[in-house]
Amino acid sequence: MTGRRHIHLQPQGGIAGDMFVAAMLDAFPEIADRVLTDVCAVLPKEAGTARLVRVSKNGIAALHFSLAAASTAPESRPAELAAAGPEGAAANPHHHAPAAAAHHTSTAAHPAGHHHGTYKALRHLIQAARLSDSVAGHALGILQVLAEAEAAIHGVPVDEVHFHELSDWDSLMDVVAAGSIVSVLGDATWSVDALPLGGGQVRTQHGWLPVPAPATALILQGYPWRSDGIDGERVTPTGAAIVRHLVGPGATKSAPAGTLVASGYGAGTKNFAAMANVLRVMAFDGPSSADAGQGVVANVQFDIDDMTGEEIGIAAERLRRVAGVLDLALVPAQGKKGRPLTMFHVLAQAHALQSCCDAIFAETSTIGLRWTLCDRMVLARSMRDAGDGVRVKEVLRPDGRLTVKTESDDLQALAGLQERRSKKARYEDPR
Repeated sequence: MTGRRHIHLQPQGGIAGDMFVAAMLDAFPEIADRVLTDVCAVLPKEAGTARLVRVSKNGIAALHFSLAAASTAPESRPAELAAAGPEGAAANPHHHAPAAAAHHTSTAAHPAGHHHGTYKALRHLIQAARLSDSVAGHALGILQVLAEAEAAIHGVPVDEVHFHELSDWDSLMDVVAAGSIVSVLGDATWSVDALPLGGGQVRTQHGWLPVPAPATALILQGYPWRSDGIDGERVTPTGAAIVRHLVGPGATKSAPAGTLVASGYGAGTKNFAAMANVLRVMAFDGPSSADAGQGVVANVQFDIDDMTGEEIGIAAERLRRVAGVLDLALVPAQGKKGRPLTMFHVLAQAHALQSCCDAIFAETSTIGLRWTLCDRMVLARSMRDAGDGVRVKEVLRPDGRLTVKTESDDLQALAGLQERRSKKARYEDPR
């Protein structure tokens, strides 16, 4: 049995909603039917047909995900992937094509006069469709990131947002397909390389705007970017929202650990002379659950020299309760001018880095902190009831030994140190 799966995104050409979906289905063709079925469940018949085709981008075979207009969508499609004009190429022999090149949309509820370009209307379509709670939850989460950014940029309430810069049905299709992919991959973790900045301007309903578009820049504030000298809109708002939904600003990582089990390429619509306009995804499997587990955590450190002991104690307890914080340690030290200080060492899940930092600034007097991302290794463990309401943690060592540790919280009701030690020793006796 493999450990937790990790997906790493490499946006060489950039990232858009269609590029993400295509790259993931190229890497995991076995989930294509399920994802396209979820898309069919939410798109009304008049919207058109979801379509996957194999194309070539500067010699790289990649999938392209698009929406064929209803007026041109045939009643049936052959089972194999189609080529796409002069950009078309034979299917990559190292990939298995999804079972269908196109899926027809359902007759999803679409009342007359429905203004489908608004956030409120698109949200309603997702909620009303026959989607699992997990798929709908991820799709709505991505859509909400988009809506909140647009609301902030244009200064309107979220429910009044109209996605002028997005192709309504295409964006709904991309969001739902992405939600379906994330759902089927379960508890996979995600990371992303630095994002391509692009350049120039993009034409919108509000006129020409700089690249990255304002919504994209707001969504991906705090993420690393890079400039490769190639202009154009390299990261779209939908692509940005997917990244934000999956990867916290502190979880970018260029060298994931584990065994590479799959890779895929998603094609963008533009062509660049200097490089392939593709998003590559790489899937890694960690060690077996019976072996040591790995993961990426954030190590946050800061020093305090102007809070009382009571204030430090309260702050430490509150920080320990922040979602995603794994551990917190306090270390006494001596700072400049011989002043005593307390060093805070906070260990947090990488995706919770931003919320952890926000809590630190709210609960302590520090005006600065430092953080690093670290690989960690943990041993497989389990918890069992040893009787009398006392739990013990069992840990499997690499040499096959099983070590046991009693939960100290379950011994608090016992009076006296000796009694607590005696019961602890009894439950941890290896006999």
